[in-house]
Amino acid sequence: MNNILAISSIVIKELIRRKDFYVLFVLTVLITLLMGSVNLFHDDRIVRYLKEVCLLLIWMCSLVIAITMTARQIPAERESRTIFPLLAKPVTRTEVLLGKFLGCWLACAIVLIAFYAFFGVVAMSKEHNWPLANYFQAMWLHWIMLGVVIGMTLLGSLIFSAPSANTTICFIAVTFILVLGRHLDKVAMQVGEPARGFLQALFFTIPHLEFFDLRDLIVHNWPAIRWLVCLKATAYAAAYGAFFLVAACLVFRRKRVN
Repeated sequence: MNNILAISSIVIKELIRRKDFYVLFVLTVLITLLMGSVNLFHDDRIVRYLKEVCLLLIWMCSLVIAITMTARQIPAERESRTIFPLLAKPVTRTEVLLGKFLGCWLACAIVLIAFYAFFGVVAMSKEHNWPLANYFQAMWLHWIMLGVVIGMTLLGSLIFSAPSANTTICFIAVTFILVLGRHLDKVAMQVGEPARGFLQALFFTIPHLEFFDLRDLIVHNWPAIRWLVCLKATAYAAAYGAFFLVAACLVFRRKRVN
């Protein structure tokens, strides 16, 4: 466990040293300034629109940071040849992958806390409403969803030859799931075989990341969802995250690092 924590701490320090952290800081300030302009309008629809835009930026930025940061972990270790002294120590390949995963996941937690803290303080102060449970549920499920994305990207970094290819494919896959994944079963009913069977199998196989999207909960100030639903969604994400991690460990065990 100490080895995993040590590797994860290196990943978090890398986030702080690289430009990603400063980009995050600037975007957070911009989102805060955008929310600060709400007092220029007196229409609830405009307020909801600005909140929706800010939350969309948070989702896009978090996905960019999660995928790009994870995609370069193993390839960077191989290119700099630091993977050899790392594995020469009493550190197994499984511990390396788990440390990378944990580090990327905790780094994403820092990212989300920064975004949601700034956004929440400004939004709630303008609306004079403090739905803390809504913000906690939205941030929690968002973070859990990023765990699945990180696991998928980590597996891709061991399959695809270049980080750029892995990043592109992961972005396409995540965008496809978020935009079209929920509609695959409806599309399947309108086509014939064998396309119908393929689409239905794809619908029940892919991780439905849209389950974790609670932006409307904050935008429209709806009541918080039941905590049992949050628990089920967490277990759902844990199952897919574990699947990607186990697959990555199996691939990494058989993969040559030189």
